[in-house]
Amino acid sequence: MDTEFADVIGHDVTTITCLCGNTVSKEGLIQANSHGIPVYAGGDSPVPPGLAAWPEDEDLYTLCPSCGRVYHDTVIEETGTAPVAFQMDVTAGPIAEAIRAHWDLST
Repeated sequence: MDTEFADVIGHDVTTITCLCGNTVSKEGLIQANSHGIPVYAGGDSPVPPGLAAWPEDEDLYTLCPSCGRVYHDTVIEETGTAPVAFQMDVTAGPIAEAIRAHWDLST
C-alpha cells in the first residue's frame, strides 16, 4: 500500500489538512500518543478516564477525530511532510470514548 500524505505548511503540525479535509479550525485535531490515544495535558492533575498521560518522552502524534488517521509530529517537524503513520477506528470503542472525553474537557 502506498503511503498517504496530508497537506502541511512548513514543519508546523497545527497546519495539517487531513486527507479527509479536517483541520484544526474545522472539526479539530487531537494530540495523541504512539497508540493513537488522545493525551491529557493537564499538568499534575489526574488523567481523566479514557485519556492517556502526556508521554514522558514527548513523542506526540496528531489524531484526526473525523477519519482516524494519525500523523507522527516528529516526522512533520523534521521533514515538513505529513505521512499517515496509521489509522484508528474512531467510531466505537475506547478511541471513540477518548475523543469524547477530550472534547468534554475542551468545552
